[in-house]
Amino acid sequence: MNIVLSGYGKMGQEIDSVLKGTTHNVVARSQDIQGIDKSLAKESVCIDFSEPAAFRKNYRFIAENFKAAVVGTTGWNDIKDEVTACFRECGTTMIYASNFSIGVSILFKLSEIASKLCKSMGEYDPYILEMHHKFKLDAPSGTAKTIKEIVSNEYGRDVAIESIRSGYIPGIHRLAFESVQDRVVLEHEAFSRGGFALGAVTAAGWATQLKGVFDFRDIIEDKFITILNNERD
Repeated sequence: MNIVLSGYGKMGQEIDSVLKGTTHNVVARSQDIQGIDKSLAKESVCIDFSEPAAFRKNYRFIAENFKAAVVGTTGWNDIKDEVTACFRECGTTMIYASNFSIGVSILFKLSEIASKLCKSMGEYDPYILEMHHKFKLDAPSGTAKTIKEIVSNEYGRDVAIESIRSGYIPGIHRLAFESVQDRVVLEHEAFSRGGFALGAVTAAGWATQLKGVFDFRDIIEDKFITILNNERD
């Protein structure tokens, strides 16, 4: 599989490092994806970890020219319908996520289950805390927003997020449910960017086998359901 890396910051470099241990071929690394040769693009999967402004400018070019795309850039949720419609119209498979970590996908599923249980008890108030390195541009993180969406859907109201930007923290996301008597806490801590990179590379492989636009979380959830059903059998 040919890969073009769109955005070559810390995440792009981490993905490049993961790809060196695979049979996939990185054919280009670019900070300006629209400068890529179109004939090369048509035979390649684009993995985009650029910046929100860059993706907003480039998503149509990616949809029109690449074989498939994996998008880890966040900060474009307000134009999500426009972006996904563009990829569908172009017939280009797209897998996107606020976080490609398998561990975070598990956190999302546990957040849904815990929200149902804590809401049913009627005493637990939820809140979210996320912490990242001082270089991270967006706050709150896309992952925290996804957790908020999950919990808010269950509780039927807004859920507070606190964001900290300091030092060199790869990423910590904590969801807590607090009552007068106790506190229930779910937490994911990334030790490096490696987990995010591995998930993105895995998604690139899936993108060549699927047709359509997919949230990485939905694909992973289907796999979780299969695993749980097999355990019951």
